[in-house]
Amino acid sequence: MKILVLRFSSIGDIVLTTPVVRALAQQVPGAAVHFATKPGYRGLLDANPHVAKVHVLSGSLGELVQELKAERFDYIVDLHNNLRTHLIKLRLGVKSTSFDKLNWQKWLLVNFKINRLPDVHIVQRYLAAGAALGIKDDGLGLDYFIPAGQEVALATLPAGFQRGYVAVAIGAQHATKRLPLEKLVELCQNLAPRPIILLGGPEDAAVAEAIMAAATSSISRQKETKSPSPQVPKSPIYNGCGRYSLHQSASLLRQASFVVSHDTGLMHIAAAFGKRTYSVWGNTVPEFGMYPYRTEFENLEVPGLSCRPCSKIGFAKCPQGHFKCMREQVLMLDWPTLAATE
Repeated sequence: MKILVLRFSSIGDIVLTTPVVRALAQQVPGAAVHFATKPGYRGLLDANPHVAKVHVLSGSLGELVQELKAERFDYIVDLHNNLRTHLIKLRLGVKSTSFDKLNWQKWLLVNFKINRLPDVHIVQRYLAAGAALGIKDDGLGLDYFIPAGQEVALATLPAGFQRGYVAVAIGAQHATKRLPLEKLVELCQNLAPRPIILLGGPEDAAVAEAIMAAATSSISRQKETKSPSPQVPKSPIYNGCGRYSLHQSASLLRQASFVVSHDTGLMHIAAAFGKRTYSVWGNTVPEFGMYPYRTEFENLEVPGLSCRPCSKIGFAKCPQGHFKCMREQVLMLDWPTLAATE
């Protein structure tokens, strides 16, 4: 049976589809699972042993439809459920199911703060879209497969990081999902003296440098009266933003003692490796159903704000101007001690 899964974006969402892909491949007799996505995300799928073939929307939608028609699919599982995927299903003309986006429930929560959302993780709603094919949750959580050659050896890190570190993912697509610079500095100061690797894309590199400059100077002052330790580097913060590929960043997450992340793709990748995760929430809320899946986690959020959530996605700046959802975060926690890395 040839099955097409549709999900065009983004990193976190595609990682969240992996339990469905695995269930289809392993539980449907004779299944060959194909996946259609955008070119920028095929790297998330190429190494997945449960995906027989990846199709990408590199040209027009019509060109992709012609490519998909040639495959003669038996069934489509639509995990995006938007206009583009509706057009694909219409033109392919085969049996299909779609996941429920719960748009009106999200609209009520964002606009009137009325919560009618079920207490169900989005992965369960993805799995429900494939239930007609007889798949069930296998309880194994998310998958993330790092291609050969993309693992980061601990020996390549500064000496002080080779015995354990905290991974802090500082990026997010929208500004209202990111801690402001002063709070990121506060976070790193509170994590000291644990070595910290900052992870993100090239667009986060300048912020990471500013964090290092501010946090390490403060940490150094705090250590002036203490005896130096050979296991603590001069700078306990390492800027990995833009230095590593997504797969290499995933490798660093896998080897971290624990992870601190905004509501973003790296948070879900950390969950795929079963890492203890502290997820920081600003304008979005865990009630949307996209908190860390099947791993030990703690949500960090400011309770009782009447303006929150202000969006199901995010904004370039706080619509109210005060940004209390991030500026009032309490980041002085009883952080775990470092565990040996894998």
